[in-house]
Amino acid sequence: MSKLRLAIVGAGPAGIYAADIALKAEKNFDISIDLFEHLPAPYGLVRYGVAPDHPRIKGIINALREVLDPGIELEGSYGAANFVSWFDGHPDVPRTWPLTAKSTAVIGNGNVALDVARMLAKHADDLLVTEIPANVYDGLKASPVTDVHVFGRRGPAQAKFSPLELRELGELNDVDMVVYDEDFELDAASQQAIETNKQVFVLMKVMNEWRTRETGKASRRLHLHFYAKPLELVDDGNGNVAAIRYERMEPDNAGGVRGTGEIREIPIQAIYRAVGYFGSELDGIPYDPRHGVIPNHEGRVQDDDNNVVPGVYATGWIKRGPVGLIGHTKSDAMETVSHLDKDQASWWSPSDPSEDAIVALLDARGIQYTNLDGWHRLDEFEKSLGEAAGRERVKVVPRDEMITISRDSA
Repeated sequence: MSKLRLAIVGAGPAGIYAADIALKAEKNFDISIDLFEHLPAPYGLVRYGVAPDHPRIKGIINALREVLDPGIELEGSYGAANFVSWFDGHPDVPRTWPLTAKSTAVIGNGNVALDVARMLAKHADDLLVTEIPANVYDGLKASPVTDVHVFGRRGPAQAKFSPLELRELGELNDVDMVVYDEDFELDAASQQAIETNKQVFVLMKVMNEWRTRETGKASRRLHLHFYAKPLELVDDGNGNVAAIRYERMEPDNAGGVRGTGEIREIPIQAIYRAVGYFGSELDGIPYDPRHGVIPNHEGRVQDDDNNVVPGVYATGWIKRGPVGLIGHTKSDAMETVSHLDKDQASWWSPSDPSEDAIVALLDARGIQYTNLDGWHRLDEFEKSLGEAAGRERVKVVPRDEMITISRDSA
């Protein structure tokens, strides 16, 4: 039986699933796994990519990638991923966020867009029951926001929201849900989607209920705009976002949309692009800069000539892009590990296959690393902070503090 020393880069859902599946396949080979994570805490997007008021949903989420140009470089234009990292207490982003806009736009018709819109519109005091970091609470508490506008290019029957995410918008305290009757003049393709797809049926039922609600009494409003194709951001003359300009679309009677030529404009002071995540390039590993993934076939990494790169595999979003829920991540890992099993003849032979070799290398380089025991210490510390505040958890945000707590074995 062959001996496999497997390195997995990334301790998010994809990496952890891959490790678990590989261990369960060890009847086919003797295996030892090193799981590497550049943050002092595991779980990736489960910890740093989902809003703190969604502890029960903590899964990888759908996102639709679009392009908004020109104007993307203006002050007040942000990528949603950075904002999500901030409100989730990611240690590698600034502790503050410029929440100065009264009117804000969010581009996208997936769950990432809803997460961002909900966090912008929700009153900070309603987040105190969650694990929200103190600096995030202070920032959101001071926000002057009154209106959040969510823009999607297609119609409501084509939105990629999950029913749970959408329902929760309508439950926000002191926030009016604003939808527009003109967006619900549906074509035959949309009507068929409602009649044949349960999820679409539920989404439409929720939004149609909002159409009957009385509005005007809440201090904040969350607007959903469909059939709205973003064109550009308007400059206020000083390099700041002043408005979003978009084209009004219409159904094409085939499930898609077409432009009407009508251009509209809504004043805003900030915009969040909730249209997908891009993978990061690694030295020595093939990379597709257009799609932000590692080129591969069923997890086997390929070079520029589509030749398989021996011993290198991909799984999760770096394998297929930011599409799918947590279940897709698990099936991805199963597919990749199945090839790992078949490729035993092409495995590398490390110069030092001992399990202590990695630790010795890290120590020799003076790297302040932590391990599973360290994560348990940090986990318990965060829970103790939460208990003192009557909450489940309060995240430690600064990286140096996370490492100090994790490495303190006293």
